[in-house]
This record gives sequence, structure tokens and C-alpha cells, in this order.
Amino acid sequence: MSAARYRLSFTTGGLFLQEAPVVVERYLVLGDWKTTRDQIRSENLLQVRTSTAATRISKELISRLELLSTDELQYLITASRREQTYLLWSATCRRYAFIRDFAVDILREHFITLRYQITHNDFDAFTNSKAVWHAELDELAPSTLQKLRSNLFRMLRDADLLSDAGLIQPAMLTPALAKILAHADSQALLVFPATDMDIKRWLQ
Repeated sequence: MSAARYRLSFTTGGLFLQEAPVVVERYLVLGDWKTTRDQIRSENLLQVRTSTAATRISKELISRLELLSTDELQYLITASRREQTYLLWSATCRRYAFIRDFAVDILREHFITLRYQITHNDFDAFTNSKAVWHAELDELAPSTLQKLRSNLFRMLRDADLLSDAGLIQPAMLTPALAKILAHADSQALLVFPATDMDIKRWLQ
């Protein structure tokens, strides 16, 4: 029996570190995602060159941000840049089960077992293993798969979870952020390279 299909539309954009706070600030004023999206586009708040790009970026970013709680969104506005990246990584993992599974099965597992490098081969092996239950992965063109791999590694670097050389960087969550993330979902912290002891310490 096959599992629920993976959503695989994360081919561009990274974590949108510059754009996310702008969108969140507007949403917290308006309290409605559709109105926020309309204003982002009509006022070109993301300062992109074309309306097509504004539409694509706002749609993709909001599809992730709307999975964060109000507490998480409010925290994002005043958070340090590192904490912002962790929140955006968490939102991306909620949006994309494929990325969440990669984070838990490869990123965290490698970290816990002291294998501190992640390569393209790890991504390819992970994808092949998941294709047994997810036929949609076999349906992807090689060029699309390459884009997904490239953007996933970009997001890991954006979140400071992977160095330019592909070395895993241990997550350094503050207790305040860890508690907010875990409040929504007790499994939420498993998408970060951290040991059980680290997580326990954050949540004390």
C-alpha cells in the first residue's frame, strides 16, 4: 500500500529569509492570509521585478507560514536571525513531508550517529528508499529531482544546519523557541540536528 503522496513543489526560493518577516508583520496586522497575500502582491511589498514572481513567492511562502501558530508568528518578528531561520525551517518541514522525513531520517540520524557530512548521494539514496512507497518520486524528471535536491540543500544552508562544505551544524535553539515549537507538536524538534539530551535540556 502506498503512502500519502509527497508534495514536491519546493523547486525554488530557499527559506525566504528576507521576505518572511515582511509577510508576517502584515498578516499580524490584518489577521487574514488571503488579504495579506493580495496586499503583498498589489503593493509589491516583496520588491520583486514582476507580478508573476510576486504571485509565485507569496503563494509559496504563505503556504508555509500559515502552518505556524500565532505565537510562533509573533515570536518570528522579534527573534534573532538564527531563530527566524529555525522557525522557517520548521514551517517548511510542516508543509513538505518529504523534507520533514529527510530531516528526521538523514539530517538528525547522521548527526546522532556522528556522521557529520551530508552529500548528494545521501539525498539520492533517501529518495530511492522512499520511492518504494511513493511512486510520485519515480515520476519526476531527473532535472526536477536535481532542482529539489539543490533547493533542499540551499534551505539547509539558509537555516545554518549545513555548511557550504556539507557538514552538519548542530542546532542551537533557545529554550523559549524550543518550547513554542514543541507546544504545537511534540515531534517538531526532531527535524533539527540535536540529540535527545539537547532536546530535553531545551524543554526543561
